[in-house]
Amino acid sequence: MSAVIIAKDEAATIGDCIASVAFADEILVVDSGSSDETVAIATGKGAKVIHQPWLGYGPQKRFAVRHAAYDWVLCIDADERVTPELKAAIEAALRMPEFHAYEFPRRNRFLGRWLRHGEGYPDLSLRLFDRHFGQWSDDAVHEKVLCEGPVGRLAGDLLHESAEVLSGYLEKQNRYTLIQAETLWHEGEYAQPWKIVVSPVVRFVKFYVVRLGFLDGWAGLVHIAIGCFNSFMKNAKLLELQRRKAPR
Repeated sequence: MSAVIIAKDEAATIGDCIASVAFADEILVVDSGSSDETVAIATGKGAKVIHQPWLGYGPQKRFAVRHAAYDWVLCIDADERVTPELKAAIEAALRMPEFHAYEFPRRNRFLGRWLRHGEGYPDLSLRLFDRHFGQWSDDAVHEKVLCEGPVGRLAGDLLHESAEVLSGYLEKQNRYTLIQAETLWHEGEYAQPWKIVVSPVVRFVKFYVVRLGFLDGWAGLVHIAIGCFNSFMKNAKLLELQRRKAPR
């Protein structure tokens, strides 16, 4: 199995990430131009590092999977870590695979707190797959693995250091919503004014009330509120694109 990581300027997290997948037969880091010590740390930890200018999240991960040495790949981000429980589950599953792909829970740490409800958990993520039967989508953001056949589920968590500095997290969400809106525009989608209002409200009820996000305290409220605002902004930016680019 190859553990595959995409990275840029991840010196603060890449070492722990690589250490958590040391059980893999290969650790491949695809770096898109780090200006910090990411590459030096990765090579020092025994990872193979190759360079690829940024292609977008989906295409970058497709590139990384193509360059892995083994057909089974475990794809994680530089700010994620495999727990010992998940490691044991992965090793057991690959001894005699029953599926071509596996998903597992991802636990998000947000503003210093590990979220246990709402959008923050279980946040099931398909990250382990045989590349003959699965591959990353071409989505520039919110990419996903497209897989043939049923997907297995493993116990154990993938830990994700989601955000410690709120300003940086908000800047990233602003970029994401713009890319989403531009993608929808190029695909011929049109914003529905009612969605701008209704979608965030439905999202809040689903994650804060139904999925008990309120039990995660202040961090849970902020996490879900930002998700709702992202829904609002994605549709608002799409509406702006429609009006700006519509024939006059």
